[in-house]
Amino acid sequence: MKKPNFGSYHIRKWYLQIEDTLAGETGAPPDGNPLRKIVVAACIHNPFAGRYVEDLSPFIGPSPDLGREFGRRIQEAAQGQAIESYGKAVLVGIDGEYEHGNALLTNPAANPVRDAVGGGKSWVPSTGKRGGPGTSIDIPLAHKDALYVRSHYDTVTAQFNDAPNRDELLVIWAFATRGRLNARLGGLKASEIKGEDGLH
Repeated sequence: MKKPNFGSYHIRKWYLQIEDTLAGETGAPPDGNPLRKIVVAACIHNPFAGRYVEDLSPFIGPSPDLGREFGRRIQEAAQGQAIESYGKAVLVGIDGEYEHGNALLTNPAANPVRDAVGGGKSWVPSTGKRGGPGTSIDIPLAHKDALYVRSHYDTVTAQFNDAPNRDELLVIWAFATRGRLNARLGGLKASEIKGEDGLH
């Protein structure tokens, strides 16, 4: 067991990826502001690697602290821009279970992230897999307040050159400041979102 250095967790590394899209794939100018996508990830030691453990609550219990740090980092990376979309993922080293990573994506960890981006009425799209250093992962994005806003269906790809090791996992959050540039597939618009559930 590696000595904790962030609350109850041992974090080896934090990652930050930012991309700003100024024009569409064919060169068309944006219909508004550029699109900023942000990925924040933490490389965390997996104390359950190589063994089956029934009770994962010791991992889940302190995860709000992890969520608050993700929230702080996304606010810093957004530089005052509002966040409209989010998504989350895990990448688990090959000695761990997919379940180990998912333990750090549950509501105790996610709710502080929602708070940091001004609330989120919609569930957070999620994905994950097992792999080693250099494995790429596609993180789905959707509008944080209404799942059915088509303009905000998107993906961001992340890759980590030196993680995860066999006994590590990566907790990954992705965000976007707007929907796709020049989205034109109809449906509910972000400006039309009403109601407490964000669905109508």
